[in-house]
Amino acid sequence: MGMASKAGDWAFKAFTAGLGVATIYLAATFSVNVYRGLAWHNAQSVTPKLHINLQKISMSPDWELDCDLQLHWD
Repeated sequence: MGMASKAGDWAFKAFTAGLGVATIYLAATFSVNVYRGLAWHNAQSVTPKLHINLQKISMSPDWELDCDLQLHWD
């Protein structure tokens, strides 16, 4: 019974070591995949930006505001 007990102990240790290695591998690849997924998602998300260009604002002699306003979307 001594030999069978040692063989069982070694088999259990090998099995648990394999589970530990698999856990570390899966945790590392999960982190890498999350990083890649977020990078891909950010590359796909394009938010339009509004540019406002005020070229000329002046007051005319009769107190009316003269303004040239240009808006465009990227």
